[in-house]
Amino acid sequence: MKETVDQDWLEQSIIVLKGVGEKMLERFSKRSLFSLNDLLFHLPLRYQDKTRVISIASLRIGDSALVTGKLLSCKTHYARSAVLSCEIDDGSGVLSLRFFHFNKQQVVGLSRALEQGKWLKCFGEIKRGRQCLEIIHPEYRVIDQHQTIQLEESLSPIYPTTDGLSQLAIRNAVIPVIEQLKTQMANTKGDSITLVKDYLPPAIRQELQLPSLLEALIYLHAPPPDCAVFELVEGNDPYRQSLVFEELLAHQLSMKQAYQEQKQYHAPPFLLAASKNIARPYSEQFLQQLPFELTQAQSRVLADIASDVSDAHPMQRLIQGDVGSGKTVVAALSALYAIENGFQAALMAPTELLAAQHRDNFQQWLEPLGLNVAWLSGKSKVKQRREALESIADGSAQMIIGTHALFQEEVVFHDLAMVIIDEQHRFGVHQRLALLQKGLNKGLPKERHPHQLIMTATPIPRTLAMTAYAHLDCSIIDELPPGRTPVETVVLGEQRRDDILQRVHQACLKGRQAYWVCTLIEESEVLQCQAAEKTYEQLCLQLPDLAIGLVHGRMKGDEKKAVMASFKQGELALLVATTVIEVGVDVPNASLMIIENSERLGLSQLHQLRGRVGRGSQSSACVLMYGSPLSKNGKSRLMTLRETSDGFEVARKDLALRGPGEVLGTRQTGLAEMKIADVIRDQHLIPGINTLAQRLINDYPETVEPLIKRWIGHKVDYKNV
Repeated sequence: MKETVDQDWLEQSIIVLKGVGEKMLERFSKRSLFSLNDLLFHLPLRYQDKTRVISIASLRIGDSALVTGKLLSCKTHYARSAVLSCEIDDGSGVLSLRFFHFNKQQVVGLSRALEQGKWLKCFGEIKRGRQCLEIIHPEYRVIDQHQTIQLEESLSPIYPTTDGLSQLAIRNAVIPVIEQLKTQMANTKGDSITLVKDYLPPAIRQELQLPSLLEALIYLHAPPPDCAVFELVEGNDPYRQSLVFEELLAHQLSMKQAYQEQKQYHAPPFLLAASKNIARPYSEQFLQQLPFELTQAQSRVLADIASDVSDAHPMQRLIQGDVGSGKTVVAALSALYAIENGFQAALMAPTELLAAQHRDNFQQWLEPLGLNVAWLSGKSKVKQRREALESIADGSAQMIIGTHALFQEEVVFHDLAMVIIDEQHRFGVHQRLALLQKGLNKGLPKERHPHQLIMTATPIPRTLAMTAYAHLDCSIIDELPPGRTPVETVVLGEQRRDDILQRVHQACLKGRQAYWVCTLIEESEVLQCQAAEKTYEQLCLQLPDLAIGLVHGRMKGDEKKAVMASFKQGELALLVATTVIEVGVDVPNASLMIIENSERLGLSQLHQLRGRVGRGSQSSACVLMYGSPLSKNGKSRLMTLRETSDGFEVARKDLALRGPGEVLGTRQTGLAEMKIADVIRDQHLIPGINTLAQRLINDYPETVEPLIKRWIGHKVDYKNV
C-alpha cells in the first residue's frame, strides 16, 4: 500500500492490497470490484454489534447480540442428524444454544470443547425457544471468566458478497483503505478534496446540510460504538441519507441525460391523418370501422403520441393503463401512423399467448384495410417462419407481431420505424435494446432511430415512475370503456371448494363462462402445468355436464390457439389454466374467475388475472381461494384485492411488499441494484432530487458525468431502453 495519497490513489487496482492475488482479484471482479474506489463505494447492507456485551435478561427476539455466560449443560440427541443443545447462564438469565447437522465424530469434538462449567462468548440472532430464548448455530469462543473480554471498536459491517468472496475477505480489503483515509484526513486537517473527489457542489451540500462525502463513507464502513444503531440499521442516519441522496441524484441525472440524448437522435417524422398528403389514411379508416367510440383518455393519449411522432426525433413514450382500459387500440393506431407513412411497425409481447392475442386482434383490424400482419414466435413452423422472415425483409408485411423471436439475428426488417413493447418489465434490458437496434437505419445520411412505444398494465406510483422512467414521456389511460362492470372480489378458504364448484356450475348453466387458474409455489413451469392438468381432470369428474378446456405454457401453439378459440366462441364453459392467461385474453362473456392458492401470487399479478373478467356488460366476480394457514402478509394482500379495484393503489401496496425489482422487472436495469438507496424507503426524497438534477444540468454541467459514472458505471449503457 502506498504511504502517500494523491487524487489518483483510489483508482489503483485492489491487487495493491496485502493478501489480494490474481485468484482473489477474480473473485472481487464478480461483484464489479476492481479498484480501491470500487471498494470504498461498496457499502454495507447491515451491521453486527460486537462492541458491547448484552445481558441475557435484556435480549430481544430478532436482535443479533453478543452475550457471555457459564455453560450449565450440554446434551446430544439424534434425529436425522445430531443435535447439540447447550445452556449458558450470565447471572441475569439462561440462554439456549443449539447446533445441528453434525456427524458423531464432530459431536464428540464439540462436546469436549463445550464442557460444563466453561465460559463462552457467543454471537447470533435471538430466537424464541421452547423454554427460553435461544441462538441457533452461534459464533462462539471459549473464554477465561476473569480476563477482559475483547470487543470490536466499531460495528461490524455486512457487505453484499458472492460465491467465493467471504465477508472476511471484503473487510480485510476495506479496512486498510479506510484507515489510510482516516490518517490522511487527520494530516490534511479535514481537506477531503485531495482524498475522495466530491462532485456535489459545496454550495448545494451546505444548502442541504449534508455531511461531507468522505465523512459519510468512513462512518458507514466503520460506525463508532456510540452511533445511533437503530437509525443506522434502518438507513435513516444523516451519513447514509447523504449517500442515498447522491445515488438517487446520479440515477435521476442519468435518466434526464438519456432523455436529452434521445432528442438529439433522428427519427422519421410522420405525416398524420389530418395531412392532405395522405390519400385515405389507414388510421382514419380504422377509426371508422371500430364498433365503439374511443374514450376521452384514449384520445388524449393518442394526441400525445401524434405530437411525438410528427417530430424528427424518436418518440420514447410509456403508456400506463389499467387492465381493460383499451391500450391495444391505442397501439394499433400508433402502428398505423407508421404504416400509412410507408414504414413498418413491430409489436413484441412477452408470452406466446399474449402475442397471439395481439396477432388475432391486429389481423381482424388491419387485414380489412389491405394490410399484411406477419407473425413470428419461437414455436413457428419452419415454412411459416421462412415466409414470415421473407415478408418482413421485403416489406410486404407492414405489421409484425411476435415474442422474443423478433430480435433474433436472422430477422431483418425492411424499414422499421415504430417499435411497440407490451409489458416491457417482462423483458430483459438486453432484449429490448436488441429489438430497438433492428430499427436503426445506418445507410442514411443521418442515422435513423425508430419511435418507441412502451405499454404496461402495471400502474406505477408517481415517485417510482419519476425514478424508473424519468427517461420516458408518460401517458396514463385512466378511464375504462363504457359498459365495463366492476368486479366483485371474494376471499374464501380452500375448505369452501364445494361451494365454489357449485357457484361455477350455476354460472355456466346460465350461459356464462369461467376461468379456473392454478398456481404453485414452485417456479417450475413443468410443475405448474402438472397442477393444471390434475385440476382439469378433477373438474371434469366433478362437473361432467360442462364443456371444460385446458391451457398451459407447455402445450403446442396450435393446441393453445384451438382451446382459446373454442373458449372465446363459447364452445367451452370453463377454462382451466396456469397464469399464462394473466394478460391479453379478452372474452367478454367470461364473468367468473377462480384463482387457487391466491396467497402465493403478488398483488399486481392477481389484479391482472382479475382483469380477465368484467369485460362484458354482465356482473362479474373473482374468487380468491387460499390455503390454510394464511400468513399475516398473505391476508393483507388478499384483503387489499377485496377492498380496491384501483390499479394504482394495488401497485402501491405491491411495491411496498415486493420491492421495485419484482414489480417492474428492473433487476437488469440497475434500479433494484442500487448500492445504498431504497426506492421504497427513500421515495420522499425523489421529488426534491428531480428538481435538483435539473438544476445541476443547468448550473453545474461539469458534475453530471462524474456523478453518473461513480454510482451507475457500466449500467449507463442501457439507460435509453
